[in-house]
Amino acid sequence: MKTSKAQGILLFLAGSVILLGIITAEAFYPSGYTTANSEISDLGATVRPNSVSYQPSASIFNYSMLLAGLLITIAAILQHRLYKKYFFSITLLLLGVGMLGVGFFPGDKDPYHGLFALLTFNMGGLMAISSFQIVSAPFRYVGIFYGTITIVTLWTASVFIPIIGDGGTERWVAYPVVLWLTGIGGYMMNAGIGINNKINNHDTYSTS
Repeated sequence: MKTSKAQGILLFLAGSVILLGIITAEAFYPSGYTTANSEISDLGATVRPNSVSYQPSASIFNYSMLLAGLLITIAAILQHRLYKKYFFSITLLLLGVGMLGVGFFPGDKDPYHGLFALLTFNMGGLMAISSFQIVSAPFRYVGIFYGTITIVTLWTASVFIPIIGDGGTERWVAYPVVLWLTGIGGYMMNAGIGINNKINNHDTYSTS
């Protein structure tokens, strides 16, 4: 299997695991959980001091984050061997590490959970933006657009929370990254050996 296809499969699966894991955990969560007012991480455990954790939602969510983080971390290592683009490599790797931390440290394990969640969101947005280094136009502009949505929403959350709630705002931060993971994963799988040939010839997929 070509490296580009291998990492493409890993990233596509990671995005799928995140999305389906969240949906499934939400389905099993007791009444009272809403996408507007409940944060995604509440599925694993709510924050202290009155932390609650419901099964099987907590296990589904936490293990989904762990699996997705592992897939992304492996993909980051594989892609760096192929592309040698440090900005994209580092942000993708730190995204994987952040997701592993979110899975290991649920919401009741502050300050660790908050730190890893912030790392995940920031690196997810920067990863989507920095992917312009390895994909061609017009697809690269989609990544820049999604990454910008994540970063802007994250750092101006106070503007959006009164409108769409904590949960809605967090989903506008997280879901563009999830969509981009599946998108770039499919792109890499479809490109296949063509990516390898073009990179070896140094005639495309540059930062220009």
